Amino acid sequence: MNVPRKPLIITALSLMVVVTQASQTRNVAPPEQSTYAEFKTLIDQYFAACNSLDLNAEMAFYARDPGLVFYDMTPPLKYTGWEEYREGIQKAYLHKVLSAKLTPNDDLKVTRRGDVAWTTETFHFVVTMKTGQKKSIEARHTAIWEKRGAKWIIVHEHVSVPYTD
Repeated sequence: MNVPRKPLIITALSLMVVVTQASQTRNVAPPEQSTYAEFKTLIDQYFAACNSLDLNAEMAFYARDPGLVFYDMTPPLKYTGWEEYREGIQKAYLHKVLSAKLTPNDDLKVTRRGDVAWTTETFHFVVTMKTGQKKSIEARHTAIWEKRGAKWIIVHEHVSVPYTD
């Protein structure tokens, strides 16, 4: 029986390509997993900077463009630009606080589109005021990150607490 060689050769080559691709990608994390891991590390570092009460440590995570908008739990309703945000946080919050502990919950969600990503998570916030008063708050955090060079930075942030009556 005479079997045509061309279809067999094409089939064999196709199988070789599939097997080669499978063996090359077996040990590589899918893009979603590597993006999640990268941002999990960033979020942990961000919360550590917030816990330090050192604005310079926090500042490393933010873009300093003058027109960017940031929403925080502290007044005013919105901050425009990092300088306004930094000054507002210092005045409304930091000069009153003895210690703070922000602990992200286990609900981080990361969505990435090229050089832009957004993260959402909730967190537990315990703050001790210089007066000795302690506050415990459940809050939520959304950040929009932009990759500039090799670094991800926050270009928009929204921190809030659920309304309670």
